[in-house]
Amino acid sequence: MTRRTDTPPAWDERTQLTTFLDYARDTARAKCEGVSAEDARKAPLPNSPLMTMCGLISHLRWVEYYWFQVIFLGEELVGVLAEATDDDPDPEMSRAVDVPLPRLLAEYEEQSARYRRLVSDHDLDAAAKRPISDGSHVDLRWILLHLIEEISRHNGHLDIVRELVDGRTGV
Repeated sequence: MTRRTDTPPAWDERTQLTTFLDYARDTARAKCEGVSAEDARKAPLPNSPLMTMCGLISHLRWVEYYWFQVIFLGEELVGVLAEATDDDPDPEMSRAVDVPLPRLLAEYEEQSARYRRLVSDHDLDAAAKRPISDGSHVDLRWILLHLIEEISRHNGHLDIVRELVDGRTGV
């Protein structure tokens, strides 16, 4: 089982934020432990066909990519998110059922390690290169807080999906 903690080893702002971000990431991974390949692809909510464990993990990976690389660093949008269309607005979720969950989790962890380095190399007050939808250039601190909220919200979705597909609760 994934060992996770939300207690930071130090009490400065950066350590608290990064500890909570890692805690949210670790919780997402923990919710996937032991799920079968078949169950990881099931969409148990009839009105949410993309709400699978694979889809949610893929979404978390691509959400972090978007906020760190596209918004903060100002890089061009590439990969599956760049392929979104009106017919497939969430390709990171719709295409994830074709990717084994262990691969999605490994890619997410590898990416998380890169973003830990990125965060350690920048000041929390550093402004994003690209504006968000309202035109604001948020700072790295805001992005970390946003990702903690986003991942935590989707951990609730992972809770529900996991309970519905195989009855496991309490992770």
